Amino acid sequence: MAEASVLIPPLAPGAQIAVIAPAGPPKPGRLDPVAGWLRERGYEPALLPSCFGPPPLDFLAAPDAVRLADVHTAFADARFDAVLALRGGSGCIRLLDRLQLGRLACTRKLLIGYSDLTVLHALRTNAGIASLHAPMPASDWGLPGAEADTDALFQCLAAGWRVGDEVGRAAPHPFTTGSAAHGRLIGGNLAMFCALLGTPYLPDVDGALLFLEDISEEPYRVDRMFTQLRLAGVLDRIAGLLLGSFTGAESPDAVLADHLSRLRCPVLAGWPSGHGQPNRPLPLGVHAEMDPASGRLVLG
Repeated sequence: MAEASVLIPPLAPGAQIAVIAPAGPPKPGRLDPVAGWLRERGYEPALLPSCFGPPPLDFLAAPDAVRLADVHTAFADARFDAVLALRGGSGCIRLLDRLQLGRLACTRKLLIGYSDLTVLHALRTNAGIASLHAPMPASDWGLPGAEADTDALFQCLAAGWRVGDEVGRAAPHPFTTGSAAHGRLIGGNLAMFCALLGTPYLPDVDGALLFLEDISEEPYRVDRMFTQLRLAGVLDRIAGLLLGSFTGAESPDAVLADHLSRLRCPVLAGWPSGHGQPNRPLPLGVHAEMDPASGRLVLG
């Protein structure tokens, strides 16, 4: 197959994966099994210093300087073949104005993670590099019910992604509407995507397929963030909206229905990615076509 059709190359057995903690600290006991899990899957782990603290604040895995250095090292050091976030939480956005963007753009090695990692995915998207919204070891791996999501991640890493690959299908959902739409996949966590508004780090939304999900956001907060996206003109400029799960709080369905009724673009809802289960891998920064009629998302 032509090289141009490869969007995310396979990660070969024995590849070395840098594990970084650019956001929050792991809960007790969640760090210990990470290296073993990666070795069981055929990869060589390298846990960088941010994984081990000390946390300067209870919501940060390590001091800013340590987390910043690890992001730089993970992408710039040729020993590492991919970069895996330990967990999300909070803290990535504190690093943005100090990141040496050239280091992140000089290599196409894969960034894997979600939640607070949304802002780092945005930097990769802005550089024209694919990344992977996917389960993280200290957040998801080894938890009851998460086995299929973790297996799906490693299947994706082994196989890679190519033009024409089907990412997955969403089950029929009452919010799904409209015809097929094509664009570059951007987005991630709703709160973190909104936090990028008004900054130089927001991905280009014109003609994009915007993926959004969230956790522990009450309906009034979801309403506020969707209103912010509307007032910023984002919802008028995207080609389509891909909606993942909204979990951990009262259902925001009434709020979502209100905002979605005003959209002029297609919506594919119920996508199996987000903080809930299932949380299937979703490539970002690549072009795709979503088809609300079939629920399919196809790369290319």
